[in-house]
Amino acid sequence: MEQPLMADGKIRQAEEACDALGEALARAGVRLPSLGVDPCTYAAADPLPLIELGRVAPPVALALAAVVERGAGRA
Repeated sequence: MEQPLMADGKIRQAEEACDALGEALARAGVRLPSLGVDPCTYAAADPLPLIELGRVAPPVALALAAVVERGAGRA
């Protein structure tokens, strides 16, 4: 049975996931200016770090929607 990740491992995993998402979006021509790990979500003794996608302008939201649609095979 796999042991749960320690707090620093969970945070590192969240940071790596955030980086991977940012890089993938950049390759697709989309930049989320507020993309990052939400530090408030790993303040607990047993943290559950979350990725904050943040706010974007309407053109960025449309570009992101187009990338998702292409990835879903709908465009």
